Amino acid sequence: MSPTPPARRLRLGMPRRVFSQVLLMQVAIAAGVAVLATGLFLAPLSDQLDDQAMRRALAIAQTTAAQPQIAKDLESTSPSVDGPVQREAERIRKASGAEYVVVMNKERVRWSHRDPAQVGGIVSTDPSEALAGKDVMEIDSGTLGRSARGKVPLRNGDGEIIGAVSVGIEYDSVRARLIHAIPGLFAYAGGALAVGALAAWLLSRRVQRQTRDLAFSDISGLLAEREAMLHGIREGVVALDRTGRIRLLNDEAQRLLDIGEEIVGRSPDEAFGEGRTADVLAGRVTGTDLLTVRGQRVLVANRMPTDDGGAVATLRDRTELEQLGRELDSTRGLIDALRAQDHEHANRMHTLLGLLELEMFDDAVEFVGEVVGDHRATAEQVTEKIRDPLLAALLVGKATVAAERGVALWVSDRTRLPDRLIDPRGLVTVVGNLVDNALDAVAGTPHARVEVELRAEGSTAVLRVRDTGPGIPAEQRELVFTEGWSTKKPPVHGKRGIGLSLVRRLAERQGGRATVSEADGGGAEFTVVLPEALAEPDLEPALSGPAQSAVEEESL
Repeated sequence: MSPTPPARRLRLGMPRRVFSQVLLMQVAIAAGVAVLATGLFLAPLSDQLDDQAMRRALAIAQTTAAQPQIAKDLESTSPSVDGPVQREAERIRKASGAEYVVVMNKERVRWSHRDPAQVGGIVSTDPSEALAGKDVMEIDSGTLGRSARGKVPLRNGDGEIIGAVSVGIEYDSVRARLIHAIPGLFAYAGGALAVGALAAWLLSRRVQRQTRDLAFSDISGLLAEREAMLHGIREGVVALDRTGRIRLLNDEAQRLLDIGEEIVGRSPDEAFGEGRTADVLAGRVTGTDLLTVRGQRVLVANRMPTDDGGAVATLRDRTELEQLGRELDSTRGLIDALRAQDHEHANRMHTLLGLLELEMFDDAVEFVGEVVGDHRATAEQVTEKIRDPLLAALLVGKATVAAERGVALWVSDRTRLPDRLIDPRGLVTVVGNLVDNALDAVAGTPHARVEVELRAEGSTAVLRVRDTGPGIPAEQRELVFTEGWSTKKPPVHGKRGIGLSLVRRLAERQGGRATVSEADGGGAEFTVVLPEALAEPDLEPALSGPAQSAVEEESL
């Protein structure tokens, strides 16, 4: 026989759901306000009813004392149950609804009373203030019980006080009015409570939809998880509100964008200035995996709208991947060049072997000298004009690759660049990108030619790269420097459109510029001006930071 399951314990306390807690608290608040308002209204109501009863009694007394016949009858007659004063007082009492109307002389003897047996007797309460000429309002007890009273002096035709008039309003009627008002007050309070409860329910339903019927503990847990996730993931996250202003960014986004939390509340244009990064975050550029450059980093951005009209953008760092991709492209180009050189070397060896077998020794020596001399002449031509070893080695290597691709790479006769570069790595990046782009542009065209000119004008380095390719239309000369824009087929490792953008950014960071125009005779001519690129002749070149061109090595 299965054991009896344990009985569930009744749990008392606040409900867990936000909807239930908000509803309960608001209903409690509405009920409390209704009870408080009712109590605050009832508290002075009793005093107000007492005051109204006393004023009514006083008004009846003043009206009675104002009748001159009563004063004359008081002076001319004796107190009697059927006397004129008693008859007039009873008429006024019945007409006004008062409990009693008592007319007395200065000796406090009653001339009238509701109970005829009391006529001629002494009043039970002190009328001295009224006999002294004052109007009196009070709650007091007498022969007929507790009542609200008004007492006034009674004057004769000469204005002399000859007695007093006392009028009483039954106190039980005042209390009855108070009790009669309570149900109406509770009805109004109940109606207000019902309206408040309905409003609380509607508001709670809205809260329920917005919180997705979660408990406060669930919301707290979600917030903790959100903070841990935002600050723990290795992707940058930037959240924008419906007005397009930044409302949140995590630690990785601050690192990738090189910004701080002070940009929260600003628009992307205010935070980053005009450029592709601001355009991507603001949603002016659409698409997936959008490339942008921020400082020395190549970033991939994706933007997704949210239900409240805002958006969330994620940022990934592709700097290392782009660097590896460019290195892969360079390695493949070098392999192709080595394969072609190996083929050419085999042909030369076969030629040399044939000359030796034919015993044409002088021709063999001359052939070897010509081959070696060509390479040496190219290297000497470059090193005489460009004294920086890194840049000279780059151009010698590019000349070999260009020759294998059927392109003539020339170093202009106007080229003169001393070995005083402050940042040779940065200039290597610029030259490598521009030469590779030029080689791609002219490859496969007849009489393909690329010319490189490097000149020093004081401390400014001026670079020009000309080609005989198809050139760049005037309307696209600014687009070529935009991240992600390229006319080339994307490589296997990712996307193109980074090289020229990095060239311009490197130039602008040094206070220079990068432009493109039409070369003489057709083709494109790229010009890069780098102020303060060379050290003074008597100064040692400053060491360039290893990160200066870590992401900018070769064109895509």
